[in-house]
Amino acid sequence: MRLPGLDPITRRRWRRFRALKRGYVSLVILLVAIGLSLAAEFIANHRAIMVKYRGTYYFPTFRFYPKKTFGQEAAAAAAPAAAALAEFDRSGDAETDYRALRAAWRGTAHRVFMPLIPYGPCESDFDYASWPTPPDSRHWLGTDAQGRDVLARLLYGFRISIFFALGLAVAAQAFGVAVGSLQGYLGGRFDLLSQRLIEVWTTLPFLYIVIILAALFAPSFWMLLGIMTAFSWMRITFYMRTEMYREKTRAYCLAARAIGASHGRIVFAHLLPNCLTPVVTFTPFLVVGAITALASLDYLGYGLPAPTPSWGEMIDQALRPENRRCLWLLLAPFAALAATLTLVTFVGESIREAFDPVRYARYE
Repeated sequence: MRLPGLDPITRRRWRRFRALKRGYVSLVILLVAIGLSLAAEFIANHRAIMVKYRGTYYFPTFRFYPKKTFGQEAAAAAAPAAAALAEFDRSGDAETDYRALRAAWRGTAHRVFMPLIPYGPCESDFDYASWPTPPDSRHWLGTDAQGRDVLARLLYGFRISIFFALGLAVAAQAFGVAVGSLQGYLGGRFDLLSQRLIEVWTTLPFLYIVIILAALFAPSFWMLLGIMTAFSWMRITFYMRTEMYREKTRAYCLAARAIGASHGRIVFAHLLPNCLTPVVTFTPFLVVGAITALASLDYLGYGLPAPTPSWGEMIDQALRPENRRCLWLLLAPFAALAATLTLVTFVGESIREAFDPVRYARYE
């Protein structure tokens, strides 16, 4: 596969990465998993994907429809399932039960197309007398202690974990690269002062700060992302600072200065392309650390608030004394977490091999 717009060195690196089958296959699997997670509402959801009623098509996944849209009040005498729907209507719940609609409309011209997993990540299944329940034909990985489908929560939990990790990697690496590059390029007092500030910042206890903030404010996705970013950008600054110090003394940089190139052109057009190997190498491992950190915070109770689908919360629930006999509660999130971390690690190792600075060099 030829990638247009890339220079020859980057193309050789891409070909080298593709030759490392373990990392390339892992990347493909991760991209497929991310794509499935983006379509989670069409895979695991208590809302129908499409409803055909009296010749009109409705799409409840994208828009809310009241019960009277589908004539549930008038269907009380048509069938036992419809009578149950009418009783459901009188309960005061404003949301349509599309699974009951499908049962009531069986054999008619009306149609309800449900997702593959007709349960949402926060929906309890009241058809069971007690929870949790082992895997069966209704819930392929069973239900948890609140009667929620484990597979649905795994899928939504993966989406939260992977995008939290990717967002953290982008934000932390961007800020760290900016600070480290300025340190190495400017040097002098700016480098000395900023390096001392970074050393002080690294001594702050991350977990204690999270505990204090969680006690004062309700944790949220963006709050945790901001806190994690504030404590994850320092590491890359050390590498970028060293790379900048080394590269700015090379002949190509001195030649750019001699012909009158601006500081911005020197940094962005000449120095950064030759200093990005540490960024590419460490980003996958930062993703691994972010996924693990989010799961750990959720396990300790300082992560995302309930009932947000979270692998850490699922592991915490499985390890409670009353649920330890329910092995599916532990095996499902642990297997998903282990598989994701393994795939990302394989990708990171292959990227490090493909971007080996000893094998390739770039000077302009």
